[in-house]
Amino acid sequence: MADHYFSAEPGSADVRRTVEARIWGKPYTFTTATGVFSRDRLDIGTAVLLRSVEAPKGSGTYLDLGCGYGPIACALAVETAATVWAVDVNTRALELTAANAKAAGVADRVHAVLPDGVPDDLRFDAIWSNPAIHIGKAELHKMLLHWLARLAPGGVAWFVVGKNLGGDSLQRWLTDQGYPCERVASAKGFRVLRATTS
Repeated sequence: MADHYFSAEPGSADVRRTVEARIWGKPYTFTTATGVFSRDRLDIGTAVLLRSVEAPKGSGTYLDLGCGYGPIACALAVETAATVWAVDVNTRALELTAANAKAAGVADRVHAVLPDGVPDDLRFDAIWSNPAIHIGKAELHKMLLHWLARLAPGGVAWFVVGKNLGGDSLQRWLTDQGYPCERVASAKGFRVLRATTS
């Protein structure tokens, strides 16, 4: 069976390369590999999210949900004094996130872990995610509800979702689940959504 970026253990050869990206005005060089999401460039959806939302400031505890090779997690840690939990089911992606955080000088504040590696009592001031829509609606909803329940009071979740992959219906669903959600940007076929604790 072909690898998916949400495969836990990619079976493909681990062929690595680097990609250049500019996030919040700063240049980055990320190591990527086969078997991870968007290995050839910073994917368009993530780029839209990071261009549409200003870099946060200060400290706190953030979650990068479905971190891939870690561009969001690394940028959040570089821009802030926050602790960032980078979560993915793909072990190769987590290895790359850890390596990229080290290269960016923020390895001490980026924790790249499997979902079960996040302490149960941890609460997040913000969630950032380009979620894995292709896992299917039922699994997506289950995943989002699990992590949204761990937002701290006053917390915010930022999502980027393709319009043709259900971005508008996800916005309505999030609001119906008790997480008021607004569309803050739309570009290149993607919706940027902001959900909050009600």
